[in-house]
Amino acid sequence: MSTLIDIETLAWDKQNGLLPAIVQDATTLRVLMLGYMNKAALAATLASRRVTFFSRSKQRLWMKGETSGHVLEVMSIAADCDADTLLVQAHPHGATCHLGRASCFADAPADDLMALDALIAQRERERPAGSYTTRLFESGIRRIAQKVGEEGVETALAAVAQDDVALLGEAADLLYHLTVLLRAHGLSLQDAKQVLAARRG
Repeated sequence: MSTLIDIETLAWDKQNGLLPAIVQDATTLRVLMLGYMNKAALAATLASRRVTFFSRSKQRLWMKGETSGHVLEVMSIAADCDADTLLVQAHPHGATCHLGRASCFADAPADDLMALDALIAQRERERPAGSYTTRLFESGIRRIAQKVGEEGVETALAAVAQDDVALLGEAADLLYHLTVLLRAHGLSLQDAKQVLAARRG
């Protein structure tokens, strides 16, 4: 877990010992919820790697998912420039919202490519019967690589000889198959994004 905070240097005095904590999906970057932490909640979060808040209504610590099992596994925590707000990146285990939604903000945007990457990773782990992605993984890397090649050619041909709708459709197919190929090698789209970020240097 990556942390960029020192509990004692945070601005606890600004809001009666509480700091707002924005929780973001570490994969899709969707904002999941907002809660409040006091020192004890932040310490519990750091120790358990499960997001723990201070409930203002119950006046006690509560770990998100303590009854539902839908915990938020902490990946990183950082404070803002004024040291009075926290950004928590986490992997949600189940729905975050009590209404059964992924986010408490119904229309919160997310990175659809990273959501696709997460779904393909889940398919690789679970191998559900009847899934095209399962069939791809079971066909082996050579076949997946062949599909990437085929989709690359079809994308190039669509760019030359077809309309934008066709090109976008082929590009989407290419991105999907490329994501499967990366996963088959134990890699992810995030790994490829990090290479691009390093190139920006």
